[in-house]
Amino acid sequence: MNSDKNYKKVSHVVLTSHTNQVYKEVFPIHWGASDPMQRGPIIATISDKSHRNAIGTHSGSYTVYRALSIAAGHFPVDHKADLANTEATNPIGPYDSWKDPEKIVSLDPWGAMINEHFLDLIRSGIDIRPTIAVTQARLHIPEIREAIDAGRLPIDGKIVSQAKDIKTTKVAIEPVWYLPGIAKRFGLSEGDLRKILFQETGGMFPELVTRPDLKILLPPIGSTTAYIFGDLKDLADPSVELTCRVHDECNGSDVFGSDICTCRPYLTHGIEDAARTAQKGGVGLVVYFRKEGRALGEVTKFLVYNARKRQKGGDSAATYFMRTECVAGVEDARFQELMPDVLHYFGVKKIHNLHSMSNMKYDAIVNSGIEVVNRISIPEDLVPADAQVEIEAKKAAGYFTQGEVKKDKKLEKVKGRKLDE
Repeated sequence: MNSDKNYKKVSHVVLTSHTNQVYKEVFPIHWGASDPMQRGPIIATISDKSHRNAIGTHSGSYTVYRALSIAAGHFPVDHKADLANTEATNPIGPYDSWKDPEKIVSLDPWGAMINEHFLDLIRSGIDIRPTIAVTQARLHIPEIREAIDAGRLPIDGKIVSQAKDIKTTKVAIEPVWYLPGIAKRFGLSEGDLRKILFQETGGMFPELVTRPDLKILLPPIGSTTAYIFGDLKDLADPSVELTCRVHDECNGSDVFGSDICTCRPYLTHGIEDAARTAQKGGVGLVVYFRKEGRALGEVTKFLVYNARKRQKGGDSAATYFMRTECVAGVEDARFQELMPDVLHYFGVKKIHNLHSMSNMKYDAIVNSGIEVVNRISIPEDLVPADAQVEIEAKKAAGYFTQGEVKKDKKLEKVKGRKLDE
């Protein structure tokens, strides 16, 4: 028995976040419908559980923080957002790809237009939230200032300001998964997908296996951010040159500048080239996906770093992927099948310059119906000394490159720093 006099017995817990158990009373979703009202709103808020028609909640990766804030009494559990003046600074779409239920399955293309299309429902008391936000920003990046000072990127006042920063449109996108479409994309039955998601998340969402009528899941994973340089509408015009970098998160390099990988220099090079294309009358796009450490996480990534540095013979390009598989059980846990969805959201049909060496990314884009004209690998002079192991291992494994591919003895000679250096 708990002797703490302040202990209070919690109220009865219902193992579902949907109080309305009558299937036919749930707001229907007709995925791929050309009219937003016919498609129906995504309702994943918990302020009024009777309206919910999706599994999970908004800002899925932050739900535990929100729960702690509510538990501490700092967050009103029944809060309904005042969305006045939150509309997108730049309109997006609609495009034909929005009307194809198989083109976009991992985000809600209408998610930035809540006030425009569902205002009457919101005024009636239904708590509908945006899943996409569009705003304006300026990027202040040291490598961009260096490019300007070197004369590679001129100050034009339109894309690059006198302060040596870049003007951009930022688009934040929460994941919204249409489960039948996700299942088809991966070649699974919807039932198998639901069962595996339920089991491998420790039973996080019972509705996955108890509510087959609920077709939408807001998974508790990181969101995606897109940066557009130039006119956003030009992304959908195949006659306008488009330079694109699709980048998977690497906190250590992207934010803190770790030199064991090529992530930050490849990212900043992509931003520079995207801005330069916009200055020439084209348009640039950089999409940033939260898939830290090949979707294995930062802890696993750092463990692999230690294993690579401590193994017999030291860090070597010849054993680069093997060490990851030894620790994590797989070389790469990422999947790129859903990655092109954001490109289809912007109406992209043709990428003239794709900054990516990944064949998984390239194949996913091309197989989704988007044409790629040129592929651009990271320039050799941008590869940090300790990242030679990574880049040479990737090239040897078949990653796209315009340079030499080292094999056998040459590959074995590519070494990284020791752990204590």
